[in-house]
Amino acid sequence: MPALPGLPDVDVTLRRTARARRFSLRVGQADGRVTLTMPLRARESDALGFLRAQEDWLRRALSRVATGQIVTLGAVLPYQGQRLTLATGPGRSVRIDGDLLLVPGDAARVGARVRAWAMVQARDRLAEASDRYAAMLGRGYTSLALRDTRSRWGSCTIDGRLMYSWRLILAPAEVLDYVAAHEVAHLDQMNHSPAFWAVVDRLYPGWEAPRRWLKTHGSGLHAWQFTI
Repeated sequence: MPALPGLPDVDVTLRRTARARRFSLRVGQADGRVTLTMPLRARESDALGFLRAQEDWLRRALSRVATGQIVTLGAVLPYQGQRLTLATGPGRSVRIDGDLLLVPGDAARVGARVRAWAMVQARDRLAEASDRYAAMLGRGYTSLALRDTRSRWGSCTIDGRLMYSWRLILAPAEVLDYVAAHEVAHLDQMNHSPAFWAVVDRLYPGWEAPRRWLKTHGSGLHAWQFTI
């Protein structure tokens, strides 16, 4: 793995692909991983020259990557538009009490317990939203799955399988609803044509604002680390 020297050095993954016609750089918004994509027959020395020429842009992009935030007692976790402070709680279940998220048990397992709880909440909310929009559309979906995807917030297959990132539960409620409406709209239009956006507008008027929120703040949802 080559590195761009500096303060600090930047490790770069080279990726050759037959589809590439020129060099391109990508910085992962969740983890800051740098990938330089290059044509199959390109010389590595030319790729490294391109990398050096793009150093200023690359370091600016890396400076904007969200830093990791560990889910532990005392942390303030975003949840559906709320800000919940994690605290020790009684009993056996994680629960919300005002502006607190009470987490019982061993402090070393707080992150894992909160992640499991958040995934249950995400499934319930996304199923409710998907059911609501599917009913409005007059179409059904075949299954709903949760993933910790970093490249997309949701997807819909041609046979009606919906997939969502469970981290949407950390976003404001209207953002989760928009993503659900977006994916359900694909049950009618498997594209991003004007007809597709017309369906989205019918299901969720005002979708532009939550879409902008995701573009601006979405990477911050991936910054939360639930395990150390």
